[in-house]
Amino acid sequence: MAETGNTGGRSGLSFTEQEALLFHQQGRPGKLEIVPTKPMATQRDLSLAYSPGVAVPVLKIAEDPSLAYDYTTRGNMVAVISNGTAILGLGNLGPLASKPVMEGKAVLFKRFADVDSIDLEVDTDDVDAFVNCVRYLGPSFGGINLEDIKAPDCFVIESRLRELMDIPVFHDDQHGTAIIAAAGILNALHLTGRDIKDARLVCNGAGAAGIACVELVKALGMPHGNVILCDTKGVVWQGRTEGMNQWKSAHAAVTDRRTLAEAMDGADVFFGVSAKGALTPAMVASMAANPIIFAMANPDPEITPEEVAAIRGDAIMATGRSDYANQVNNVLGFPYIFRGALDVQATTINEAMKVAAAHALALLAREDVPDEVAAAYRGNRPRFGRDYIIPVPFDPRLITTIPEAVARAAIETGVAKRPIVDWEAYRHNLSARRDPAAGTLQRVFSKVKQKPRRIVFAEGEEPQVIRAAASFAAQGLGTAVLIGREAEIEAAALDAGIDLKDGMVMESARSSTRTRAYADHLYSRLQRKGYLFRDCQRMINTDRNHFAAAMVALGDADGMVSGVTRNYSVVLEDVRRLIDPKTGQRPIGVSIALCRERTVLIADTAVHDMPTAEELATIAIQTARFARRLGHEPRVAMLAYSTFGHPHGERSERVREAVAILDSARVDFEYDGEMAADVALDPDKMALYPFCRLTGPANVLVMPAFHSASIATKMLQELGGSTVIGPLLIGLDRPAQIVPLGAKVSDIVNMAAFAAFDAAG
Repeated sequence: MAETGNTGGRSGLSFTEQEALLFHQQGRPGKLEIVPTKPMATQRDLSLAYSPGVAVPVLKIAEDPSLAYDYTTRGNMVAVISNGTAILGLGNLGPLASKPVMEGKAVLFKRFADVDSIDLEVDTDDVDAFVNCVRYLGPSFGGINLEDIKAPDCFVIESRLRELMDIPVFHDDQHGTAIIAAAGILNALHLTGRDIKDARLVCNGAGAAGIACVELVKALGMPHGNVILCDTKGVVWQGRTEGMNQWKSAHAAVTDRRTLAEAMDGADVFFGVSAKGALTPAMVASMAANPIIFAMANPDPEITPEEVAAIRGDAIMATGRSDYANQVNNVLGFPYIFRGALDVQATTINEAMKVAAAHALALLAREDVPDEVAAAYRGNRPRFGRDYIIPVPFDPRLITTIPEAVARAAIETGVAKRPIVDWEAYRHNLSARRDPAAGTLQRVFSKVKQKPRRIVFAEGEEPQVIRAAASFAAQGLGTAVLIGREAEIEAAALDAGIDLKDGMVMESARSSTRTRAYADHLYSRLQRKGYLFRDCQRMINTDRNHFAAAMVALGDADGMVSGVTRNYSVVLEDVRRLIDPKTGQRPIGVSIALCRERTVLIADTAVHDMPTAEELATIAIQTARFARRLGHEPRVAMLAYSTFGHPHGERSERVREAVAILDSARVDFEYDGEMAADVALDPDKMALYPFCRLTGPANVLVMPAFHSASIATKMLQELGGSTVIGPLLIGLDRPAQIVPLGAKVSDIVNMAAFAAFDAAG
């Protein structure tokens, strides 16, 4: 009903028919493939995966069926099932024609909530045959998502399957639309000062979505008598016989109104899940003050926002379209609802779980939005209000917010077979599913929270820096010190809609009592390098990097983060005027590459252009030490274009010398080189060199030069589907981290957390 985007051949398209066909045809036809999660490289792998090794979990599951969730994919597998009798707004085109939609649904499950899914198209219009087909598939899946099945068959099918199966069965055309729309209604009522118990709603469309919508708003607290349901024959009223069924009858109103136009007179809310043009300008004009209009027919709504705006300026409007504000998009619901249900092994998705999802969505829209949401609005950061009452699909917080609410409701209502004990750990796990960096960052954040630190945000007047500081403080990571003029920071925060919360303080050279001490300290370091005292005083008074670094150097703060408005090298030069390297170390940049099945640290990715052999050895030692702090046992590969002398080259000599230096230093970690990157990372290629001292693929790569390190990490991120954190600056006596120019809020928060992590020692 209110699905992602629009369908072909209609208004509002941002693509041509040919582009849509090519998208589905190019490369491998379709949108799905099966990828194994276990290695299949050796005979032993095959023996474990299939015969005879597979017999072991078979026998265990036979003894205890619940172990299927531990030894198979069942706990994270949903079937998307349709018979194609109501495909989008295109009608009954059959099961085969529904396959592109079902594949798309499966892709969305994976993309947004890391739920594995497979589409199944059932070739029957017979309800009994469909039910009997699906009911016996239960052992294969953790949940069933029914899709694009005509009403009233969908009601019967879902009801019977819920009775017959002990896993969640969810018809998304009904409940998905209802949940998202209900969240929007909660916020629209909030903005217009209404109580749901007093509001009057008219729903036009008595099919799957319409019935589900009125059921859910009633579950949220809207009285039965305040809801009028309409279909193509007018108002569904008690006593009507024409075109009725048991599902309509359950919502028949006691009223003398008989037409949609009569029902709309004085209504507060309109739900449209019907057809283009169903709502007329005259009907809109007859609604109560501050009308709430959800015209969700797709691709063409019952009435357009432009038509409503021409009639009255006090309306809050939502549609199913992505080219208007407030899109009622099912992708905000079904991936996360199933995620929460699967994680507690729920036996059903009940009304309480749907209500919990609606409330969670509504509250999320009221929070300050992250950069990813601003990007979806082409850089215009939305704020909670008439044009932003529903979160957008790419909001990264959905994965942690909705599943938790659903899981809690499942546990509270007794339908969860595997309750969650550690909710904080569960939230971390959810974050890691959406963001590969989350798992690595969890260790860092957890340690910082144990002993929060005072971190300086040098560019404190920048809106994204203020947002990052607010997030840093709100997450309990420590005190955020914003450097800048107090009036400017407050004005920027007000303009951006950011609350300056507890845990945030402001500092400036003008107001600080420590300015003279900072200038004296800087002068003591630079007086023999051609600087006068007034030069140093000017740098402290006018340059926030110098002021911030002085705070850290003299112990008034534990660490700093900067770089949003200046190049990396410029910030590093400023910082090094005040902060020295640790004894026996040197500042280096380490990037963390989070790949599909491994985490690799790469150094030096920021500082040394062409390191000497001694510098390479030091880089290896420092990076290995940092790897251990992150929980990895280091296996260091000293990289070159050659492998153990072939092909011979002058530039590889420095790498061989570095290995010799490590030999003499008797370090306590695995290392070897020189070697090419493929040998370092591929165990089969490494096996060609039986004398290699690494016991497995390297997880620390020491690059021979800055240019190769920079090129490699950027290519990894852009071409290899990897997430790269950093470069992180390590090796300084006091923590300082530098973000890229124009960094996102999440990047700034992460770097500030690493500064605090470094301070924790």
